[in-house]
Amino acid sequence: MIGQDARRVLRAGELEVRPDDNLALVNSHALVLSGRELALLTTLVEEQGRVVPKEELYVYILKLRVKLADALPDRQFIHTHFGFGYRLEPRRSQLGNTADTIR
Repeated sequence: MIGQDARRVLRAGELEVRPDDNLALVNSHALVLSGRELALLTTLVEEQGRVVPKEELYVYILKLRVKLADALPDRQFIHTHFGFGYRLEPRRSQLGNTADTIR
């Protein structure tokens, strides 16, 4: 049957998420993520450009930021909207190495 083997692939800049395969890639390099981190990242990519309420995401946001920054240091994927939540929008980091600044 057509489409039966189709897997969902979500993209945001250099980031690719394949939730059906429990896989996230940055520039074709796999990220090692927990199930919750992958679920969080999937939600952010699905809702990219929209601020997702912090109550939905808070617990794993820091770990996920670090892993994304380690994979692609010159990009910042997750942006905080203080008092509201988080938004996924891949763009060049203005802080240099994001992983060092958020640890």
